Amino acid sequence: MKQEMAGLVVILLLLAAFIGISVWSIVPTEQVLEEAVDIAEEQFQQEKQSANHNVTNFSLYLPEGFEVEEEKSNNLVITRENQTYILFYNSFEDETSNLNYQAVQESGNQLKLESFEDNNRFSYISIIEEDSHSVQLQIGVGGVKVTTISQMDQLVYDAEQMMKMANSIAYEDHS
Repeated sequence: MKQEMAGLVVILLLLAAFIGISVWSIVPTEQVLEEAVDIAEEQFQQEKQSANHNVTNFSLYLPEGFEVEEEKSNNLVITRENQTYILFYNSFEDETSNLNYQAVQESGNQLKLESFEDNNRFSYISIIEEDSHSVQLQIGVGGVKVTTISQMDQLVYDAEQMMKMANSIAYEDHS
């Protein structure tokens, strides 16, 4: 009887420890959102990644593991594993354009919407709740925007990689 009671106590202690560790290791949503904004701004302020992929009207940096699945007149469908990213580019807008930002700002349902700018460029990050575990993430630099549905545990990574892509766009001169 003592052995059974001791076994039960050990099991309860292990269960309590497991629950405690699980609760303490969960990062609050607001903290994840702030980290995504911070990494997007940090990447925006970094020197542009060198383009390593050419498409019809521009070249861009694609992070390792990302592949262009489809190219349309103003869009690229990019995938990484089972995740899809849509890159939209408007060659009539330059790097200082805030047209995409204004459009997303009008919807008004963001968990986060932040903009960044320097002398030559305008950028933003928009995060909209999809469900309890995922968000719509949109990163823009000038006339370029990249959108995906991101799981909360991937949000910071996605924000970083998407900003690297959007920030790297080199337009071809058609004059």
